[in-house]
Amino acid sequence: MKWESVIGLEVHAQLATESKIFSSTPTRYGAEPNTQAGLIDLGYPGVLPVLNQKAVELAVTFGLAIDASIGRRSVFARKNYFYPDLPKGYQISQYDRPIVTGGGLDVLLSDGSVKRIGITRAHLEEDAGKSVHDLFPDSSGIDLNRAGTPLLEIVSEPDLRSAEEAVAYLKCLHTLVRYLEICDGNMQEGSFRCDANVSVRPIGQHDLSTRTEIKNLNSFRFVEQAIAFEIDRQIRVHEDGGIIVQETRLYDANRRETRPLRTKEDAHDYRYFPDPDLLPLVLEERFIEAIASRLPELPRAKRDRFMAVYGLSVYDATVLTQSRALAEYYETGMKGSALDSKIMANWVMGEVLAGLNRDHLEIEAVPVSATDLAGLLARIGDGTLSGKMAKEVFEAMWTGGGTADAVIDAKSLRQLSDTDTLEGVIDTVIAAHPEQWAEYCAGRDKLLGFFVGQVMQATRGQASPKLLNALLQKKRHPES
Repeated sequence: MKWESVIGLEVHAQLATESKIFSSTPTRYGAEPNTQAGLIDLGYPGVLPVLNQKAVELAVTFGLAIDASIGRRSVFARKNYFYPDLPKGYQISQYDRPIVTGGGLDVLLSDGSVKRIGITRAHLEEDAGKSVHDLFPDSSGIDLNRAGTPLLEIVSEPDLRSAEEAVAYLKCLHTLVRYLEICDGNMQEGSFRCDANVSVRPIGQHDLSTRTEIKNLNSFRFVEQAIAFEIDRQIRVHEDGGIIVQETRLYDANRRETRPLRTKEDAHDYRYFPDPDLLPLVLEERFIEAIASRLPELPRAKRDRFMAVYGLSVYDATVLTQSRALAEYYETGMKGSALDSKIMANWVMGEVLAGLNRDHLEIEAVPVSATDLAGLLARIGDGTLSGKMAKEVFEAMWTGGGTADAVIDAKSLRQLSDTDTLEGVIDTVIAAHPEQWAEYCAGRDKLLGFFVGQVMQATRGQASPKLLNALLQKKRHPES
């Protein structure tokens, strides 16, 4: 029997607010445990939650960006369950009246096709605290700093059919929330994390099978590995005559396998009811229209424009538009210059991104400005630098050496493009290696690299490669 996987993702995006969703407690990451948990976050008797308007604005921004329906009247509910990091005994969330309903994302897949992934809903809720199990030998610690942190839970339709599609969708969503500046997308810090609902069914069957949920996946790699393992596990269970149990599972990254955590609850297990301390959230049209007027150019539109304006491939345009800051860097470099768009793209995707990755920097902190990079590439174009020399100059610029021209002058790195001087060096090299030259002239073409290397060594790498090759060919065939 052949099987089809059915996958839906629930993504928790921490909203970029300075305070929590129902209190004025700050949301700064990295504070000492339990120093950012106020009375409202802890559910002390007599305290009343007050909704953070900024969180509402960010949720509406997301809804508009995915062409969703914005709930003009949404309701907060209490989701009741017991867990040590939930001191109130309930989580404030939205249930049957979310702020965002419907919409979708157009996801570019690895084969170049685009697939529309539907969004069921996106709702506002507060985060719980965090249980820490590795600090104490005989007990667990509870850090309540995250309690009350504003989240937007984004629930996809079960439209995904493979682990690869799930990762493509997740990356697309990650790019979008960062473009909109509603979430910093930091997966290591837990501000963008994912639960995956996975089931398998025989190909041709339309009814959904029993699913499992894999909790708290915090990297693209783990999402792909966990889903792939779970698909294979469920197929093996079915083919061995077993039954899939609806349960919550955790992913063990060391063993690359999922394992049971607890049986999966259904909505009725949480005993949802409207929160009596919070009025329904009613949005006016002018509030929504004001947010719509501030929407930036969205990732797919920017990618398509890069392809049309700069003639870039789908891959290049996708990489360069993975964040607003990176796209702006590329466009700043191209602005007012006569550079080839592909050359600029290659350097941004190559040397610039490699340097950022090596030094653990974000594009906003790049040491070489886009304008200075354009100045460096112009020196390749006018023959001042070879590609190899340009990389040496770039490294000096990266470590504070100044502009390309300043580094070139300081290091005397101008490319040797004088024909008479270069011919003199070539004659000296030929005189020193007459046997190799005779073999080269007799048809041993591989020796061209030998002579190029010898001349480069004699000129300390400053000979123009293009001119050098032309002169060697001319020496070999003087009659042509």
